[in-house]
Amino acid sequence: MFTTSTTSDQFAVSRSAPLASTGARQTKLWSSLSEVCQLMQVPVSHADDTVRFQHVQFRAGQRIYTIGQPFDMLYVVYSGFLKTVAIDESGNELVLGFPMKGDMFGIDGIHGKAYTSEVVALSTCDVILIPFKTLLTIGKASPDVEQAMWGAMGRELIREQRMISSIGSLGAEARVARFLMSLSDRFAEIGFSSKQFNLRMTRQEIGSYLGLTLETVSRTLSAFNALGLISVEQKTVTIHEPDSLKTLRRLPPSKHAARSAAKLAA
Repeated sequence: MFTTSTTSDQFAVSRSAPLASTGARQTKLWSSLSEVCQLMQVPVSHADDTVRFQHVQFRAGQRIYTIGQPFDMLYVVYSGFLKTVAIDESGNELVLGFPMKGDMFGIDGIHGKAYTSEVVALSTCDVILIPFKTLLTIGKASPDVEQAMWGAMGRELIREQRMISSIGSLGAEARVARFLMSLSDRFAEIGFSSKQFNLRMTRQEIGSYLGLTLETVSRTLSAFNALGLISVEQKTVTIHEPDSLKTLRRLPPSKHAARSAAKLAA
């Protein structure tokens, strides 16, 4: 039997400086190991529930960690929405993903002992802190839990790779359609409606993630709305034709474009 290294006193010593710099607020909520596994939807036969992990709350716009910050912690989203970003040589932000409930992030810091991306809250977020040393200690005592946790990390990487590979050869309309359906599937997985949800990210952030301009994303969403595939009301999206979005490759030509093509052919 062992206890987590994240008691309140030790937590304050090890994390007070980074948390103070981000403006995050420690909460009184703690989660047991089995609760964390359940949140991440990873099956374990036995989890030592004397191990507990603290929650920290971030407001929209606050950074959970920054590029180059020494790695010592993994994170699991308890509630809220975030974005993972990299910064290119020109200082431009490149969106890499949108962690949400049950997702683990911070994995990029394991190899080089420093985070290679930064994560920013898109809404008020409740994040569970998983000290990496504690995770290693758990693994030594419980191979079942260790395997489940490493499996969860692999799942996050595979999910990102699948999204990148699926949109790489697609046109703008198909990319936006795949993105909407990916969100729809994710919301269904965590118990929310797959047909109606809020886009916490901006059109520009969606464009950065998909390799598209802000104007292209806005124009495509408007076209989907006009065709009845979706409805868009500010940040709320309602999916009307999920099957059509799943198979969409490109939008049908507009009447104006069709008339222009007919004139050229005449």
